[in-house]
Amino acid sequence: MSAHGRQGATIEVQGLTKRFGTVVAIDDLEFTVSPGRVTGFLGPNGAGKTTTLRILLGLVAPSAGTATIGGRRYQELDHPLSQVGALLEATSFHPSRRALDHLRMVAMAAGIDQRRAGAVLDLVGLSDVANRRVAGFSLGMRQRLSLATALLGDPAVLVLDEPSNGLDPAGIAWLREFLRFLANEGRTVLVSSHLLAEMALTLDDVVIISGGTLRAQGPLSALTSRLHSVMRVRTPEPDRLVAVLEGAAIAYRRSDDGAIEIEGIEPEQLGPLLAASQVVLYELVRERSDLESLFLSLTAGAGGDATHLGGRDDRTPGAHWRPASRPRGTT
Repeated sequence: MSAHGRQGATIEVQGLTKRFGTVVAIDDLEFTVSPGRVTGFLGPNGAGKTTTLRILLGLVAPSAGTATIGGRRYQELDHPLSQVGALLEATSFHPSRRALDHLRMVAMAAGIDQRRAGAVLDLVGLSDVANRRVAGFSLGMRQRLSLATALLGDPAVLVLDEPSNGLDPAGIAWLREFLRFLANEGRTVLVSSHLLAEMALTLDDVVIISGGTLRAQGPLSALTSRLHSVMRVRTPEPDRLVAVLEGAAIAYRRSDDGAIEIEGIEPEQLGPLLAASQVVLYELVRERSDLESLFLSLTAGAGGDATHLGGRDDRTPGAHWRPASRPRGTT
């Protein structure tokens, strides 16, 4: 990579809509990805993530709206492979071609110095298998070769769709550190993944979509800090506990395993209340406000408004909570 880093360009998606016949895959989607940060592009299967990335890379035409890199569509870039590196799948290799030869051919077609082929193989940890045929590569090795291909032009913008697919735990840890290294150089890094726990260790910002619409965007730390606090309580006296909660107008719900989940109250407040009411407890645990909680709270149901931090809507995520009694503080 560049010894002095690369200043990335801002990715902007504005009013993006894509219809396939009567199916609306993306519906008026808007978000921004900033340089120098690792941004996670998250959503359940069928949310429209891959379609959005393919539009961004000029592989699919939008029905409406724009997806630009530094204010320009991918098709308008002067030297796209040297400006944007992309990983969309790990299967687009000729099986009988050797890894080094594959990279040299891509470099030749793009007008890139072929000496970069060996350099990027070293970066992704494939130097030892440079002369092996791709047919013998595991899925994880193919992922690394795809990443090497994306890095050939020393791009300032990286767009990576499920880059950890097929990697073993050591490979995933390596990828996490590598993405951080790229962002610290000033590059723009947009990455989609279904590995939420791993992404939580990697991301600076998140963009969450569901049903083709934006559900949330902003710094991960800020979004998760705004989740409602949820306490999980197990007791041999659930009906007494419910009576106490309803008397204090505290929202709750019964979980499938018999526990009672209580929203919007801290342990320091709940503990004394239950002690004063002499409710016997087996368990009192505060659920973590993490990326998985945020993701589930925003994608569990359809509809609702998107959550933006520093954007047009600053609502608290967690709108899909359905309390079994009156919300706290209401009559």
